[in-house]
Amino acid sequence: MSKRGDAYLRTLLIHGARAVIHRTRQNPDGSTWLHKLIRRRNVNVAAVALANKNARIAWALLARDRQYRTDYRAPGMIALAK
Repeated sequence: MSKRGDAYLRTLLIHGARAVIHRTRQNPDGSTWLHKLIRRRNVNVAAVALANKNARIAWALLARDRQYRTDYRAPGMIALAK
């Protein structure tokens, strides 16, 4: 995440990511992308990575005028999943 953009929006994204990490660490099932990232990296680095991921998802949804779908897979990702 770049520091060149809106500082308040960046703060909100990182604060939200830290809240998600707090809840994730309470869950003993450690098989998600975030659990694996927290094991490999510092919690603050993981928070920035999650905030960056959320920002990219939000930007893609706004830029393409779409709604968020949990079952969505990009066309190139379908072949990788098989």
